[in-house]
Amino acid sequence: MRHADTGARALPSASGYRFAIVVSRFNEAVTERLCDGARAALSAAGAPSDAVEVFEVPGAFELPQAARCAAEGGQYDAVVCLGCVIRGETPHFEYISTAVAHGIQEASGETGVPMAFGVLTTDTLAQAEARAVEGPDNKGYEAAVAAIEMAALFRRLRGGRR
Repeated sequence: MRHADTGARALPSASGYRFAIVVSRFNEAVTERLCDGARAALSAAGAPSDAVEVFEVPGAFELPQAARCAAEGGQYDAVVCLGCVIRGETPHFEYISTAVAHGIQEASGETGVPMAFGVLTTDTLAQAEARAVEGPDNKGYEAAVAAIEMAALFRRLRGGRR
């Protein structure tokens, strides 16, 4: 599904799907921009604003718990998980990053609802900011596009059912 003139991938349609965005408040200057990117992608793909609900959690560690709860409610076709963990001077970065990645993967597998991983794990704030720029290079935007594609795939695999 590529545009013939530019080689850029066309946005899949988000029309007819519902999305939850679960976003961490920790490193809010970055995560707010990731959320803006995700909302922009969903809107550009045709998701009406009332088909997208945003839920904030305190930190990245809480993302899998909230994503699982959103998925268990049965009203969302996909969940976009957004956060930012920046390496510090202690091993805390590795523990949080690993727990979040495994937790989101486990929650998706157990609920049967696709969850897109838009959690930045960077060495510096500058690296995180570079991944939260406006436009399609924003990692929140990319996670939302992945969520749309997975929601459509899951619906197709399930024979048109949610």
